[in-house]
Parts: sequence; structure tokens; C-alpha cells
Amino acid sequence: MLDLKLYHSNDENQWCPGCGNFGILDAIKGAAAELEILPENLVMVSGIGQAAKTPHYIRANVFNGLHGRSLPPAQAIKMVNNDLKIIITGGDGGGYGEGGNHLIHAMRRNVDLVQLVHNNQIYGLTKGQGSPTTAKGQKTSMQFEGVQSEPIHPLALAITVGATFVARGFSGDKEGLKELIKAAVNHKGYALIDIMQPCISFNKVNTFKWYKDRCYRLDDSYDKTDKAAALQKAFEFGDEGIPLGIIYQEEGRPSYNELHP
Repeated sequence: MLDLKLYHSNDENQWCPGCGNFGILDAIKGAAAELEILPENLVMVSGIGQAAKTPHYIRANVFNGLHGRSLPPAQAIKMVNNDLKIIITGGDGGGYGEGGNHLIHAMRRNVDLVQLVHNNQIYGLTKGQGSPTTAKGQKTSMQFEGVQSEPIHPLALAITVGATFVARGFSGDKEGLKELIKAAVNHKGYALIDIMQPCISFNKVNTFKWYKDRCYRLDDSYDKTDKAAALQKAFEFGDEGIPLGIIYQEEGRPSYNELHP
């Protein structure tokens, strides 16, 4: 294991005290250290947003692009230098809203990279309007009468489009999240981890307690290779429970990098 100090950044952190992003940052550093990925071999890619500031707070190669447009440069970087480990960080707005089209095609191509979506079910940087994952009826700073659109189910979307690694984590479970990131990095192909990440400033519904009361880890009896069962599990969310762990994994399918060496 490498020393965690290798990944220390001197940039001043701009997140709100108590933000769920801190747990995700710690999990990324821990995973990199335990996998012994040197900072020069790691590329953190993001767009714009609170979650997208994550690369500033870790010592590694960094590419900041446009909001929701982190996947195109990330794929290009991986194709140019297959030896680099690529981790994309961004929020549910950038990942599932503005970046939704890029998301779909990266999944079906099976590009060998990891995408971490900090899913706080709100737009945190732009002061709290509803995101693609905000619950229908939830009142926000913009939707005074409540969100009228149905939320998307990102894990179900990923499974149906063709992602070969689909998982869900929780920023309040740093140890479990670290292990998920390690598994995603070791996976050959596209890996999505949807991370429940409370926004303490603008989302007063989906709090740390709200997630802790509902999140549970999948046990060893769960078959992550059963696509039909995984799709059913992907729709499980809310008061019925929120499963954490690898929801679906398909191994053996060639990555985009292998098909286009």
C-alpha cells in the first residue's frame, strides 16, 4: 500500500463543512493507495460543479472540462494512453442530465474507465433546483410546487444500455465505497458507481440520516451476474431500501480499448 500523503493536494477546499463529498474523496484516495496507483498514473476527469471539484483536492493528473462533458475527454485520454487509470467525478446533474447522451454511448462502447456520480438528488452548485434524480413532488429552490417530472433510475438505465459494471455506494460508508472503487478500477470495461451523497445545504430531504435509515449492503448470496435480478434490484430505492454494492457485473466482454488497439 502506498502512503496516503502521496495524494495530498494543497488546494484550499471549497466544499461546505459536512458535505458528503468529503467521504468520496477519502474513498478515492484510499482505493488508489491500496491499489498502488501512483499519482502520475492516475487521471481525474470532471466537468463543472461541486462534485466536479474533486480532482482539485487530490494529487494526480487532472482534466476539467465543460459541465456534463467529462466523458469525451476521458475516453480520448484512455484511448491515447491505455496504461493510465481514469476516474471521472461529477454530480447527478452533469452525469445524468447534461451528460446523459455521452453516458449512454460510453456504456455501450464499454470504454475501460470508472465514472463516479455524486448523486445528491439536487443541483448543489447552482443553488438547489431539481436534478434528474430528484423525487417527484419534492419542493426545491426552483420548483416551489414540487418537481413534476419522474426521476430517472440510473442503475436500471446502465444495465439496459450495456454497462458491464454497475454499483451503488454511500459517502457515509467510506470503507464500503473504497472497496467498490477498487473493484471498479480492476474491472475491464466501463464501470459506473452511483454514490448517495447528501447535500447538506440545499437538499433537506435526502439527509445522512435518510440514507442511513434506508441503505443496506448486498450480501454474498446476491448474484451480481444475473441481469434480470440486477434490473429488478436497480429499481429498488426509497423507503423499501437502497441496496449498496455491485448490482451487476459482466466479465469477458472486450473493452473498447481492446477492439481499437
